[in-house]
Amino acid sequence: MRPRWPRPLRRLPLRARVVGAFTLGAMLAAFLLVVMTYSLSRGSMLGLRHDSSEAQFFANATQVQSSLRAESPDFAVLLESLPSLSGSRSIVRTGPDTWRSPSLVPSDLPDQLVAALERSDQAHAMRYRLDGVPQLALGLRLRPSAVSQLSETLYFEVVPLSEIEATLASLRLILGVGAALVVLIGVAVGAWAGGRLLRPLATVSDAANSIAHGRFDTRVERSDDPDLAVIVESFNDMADAMERRIARDARFASDVSHELRSPLQTLRSSIDYLNGHRDELSAQGATALNLLASEVDRFQQLVQDLLEISRPDAEGSVFERGLVNVTELVQHRVGEHRSGEHRSGELGPEVELVISPAATDAVVIGDKRGLAQVFDNLLRNAEKHGGGVTRVEISRPGYSVRVAVEDDGPGVAPSERELIFERFARGAAARKRGAGSGAGLGLALAYEHTRRHGGSVRVESRVDGQRGARFVVELPIAGHR
Repeated sequence: MRPRWPRPLRRLPLRARVVGAFTLGAMLAAFLLVVMTYSLSRGSMLGLRHDSSEAQFFANATQVQSSLRAESPDFAVLLESLPSLSGSRSIVRTGPDTWRSPSLVPSDLPDQLVAALERSDQAHAMRYRLDGVPQLALGLRLRPSAVSQLSETLYFEVVPLSEIEATLASLRLILGVGAALVVLIGVAVGAWAGGRLLRPLATVSDAANSIAHGRFDTRVERSDDPDLAVIVESFNDMADAMERRIARDARFASDVSHELRSPLQTLRSSIDYLNGHRDELSAQGATALNLLASEVDRFQQLVQDLLEISRPDAEGSVFERGLVNVTELVQHRVGEHRSGEHRSGELGPEVELVISPAATDAVVIGDKRGLAQVFDNLLRNAEKHGGGVTRVEISRPGYSVRVAVEDDGPGVAPSERELIFERFARGAAARKRGAGSGAGLGLALAYEHTRRHGGSVRVESRVDGQRGARFVVELPIAGHR
């Protein structure tokens, strides 16, 4: 069973978790290194100082023991002449309340050490602090001489440890800086490792995004890493299978559409002939002819849309690219619809065309014919299902050009705003927006062409709060895709 991250950590991005893991590892390693290094160094320095101080202490105690052979030894002169190790000082107690020392007083000694020495003949040592300075105190009961008048003699030496404490303080600072550097190195290595780990995923993500935008020949470059090679091969195999399936479906739709064009042309010719002899038909025959002509028109539009929508998906299809001035193109398409030259009908003169100054020279790289069909379909959709076009707006927000087509229809509910761009969409949105005479491919074609140009199309409410829908197309400006 593979280990799982705690639930709060699973919400973090993978890169953050990788960096966090390396950081925690570096912090733990730095902590262990600092603790072990400091503990070993401190123990070693204190042990060496204790051993050297103890050796000097016993050497000095031997000299004091030798001086007890005299009847009245001069302890002040004797203690002053003893060798001193790192500033050590000596004191002798020759009676319950009699102390001799050139530099120490009884209160400088820890009471526990004095009490322990009174109860034992063994030497004792104790570390303590005197006026905030660490000290090492050593004590020994001396054997009285036969000629000496002293009943008992206790000898003490106090060795300052301030030098060791200063060295340990410097060591703590150095170890702290070193630990911080280790943690920073851990963060840097984590960030580098996270980038290396996610780079193949980013490559796969870019390839998937490219395929989603219609570039079905996109593949991920093969990797020498055996672990990544499996993922790359699986992704490429999936992309190959999807490309073959899409191409097969597109060829099928294209072939069917081509096969339908001949009988439709025959039907159209027959209808034109009957229209020429309409006077010879009865009223019922004329009505039937009108219905037949309407359905044939709709059928021809469906076949044409099927051919158009299958062309981008078909294998070997060519996407003609060039510089297209979007403003001029929209003006031309609106002009054709206004004059009635377009088959969808004529726009009313009340349609408002608004062009921002920044959008007059908005140029994109793409297929002019495909972009023209995008705007034709949006205008035709508004005329047939949206109560007519009321406003066309062209603007340039940032590095994109935006074309908005507003209508006076019932609008599109938020729950239907994605469904309406699907192929053969005949849901509630389609029923609300007119009589349903279309085939459900016009907006799907607009979506496909816009996507292939790296842009987007959406439907939203009108910005002025009035009834109707607002279809918005955004395309990247040339050089900023």
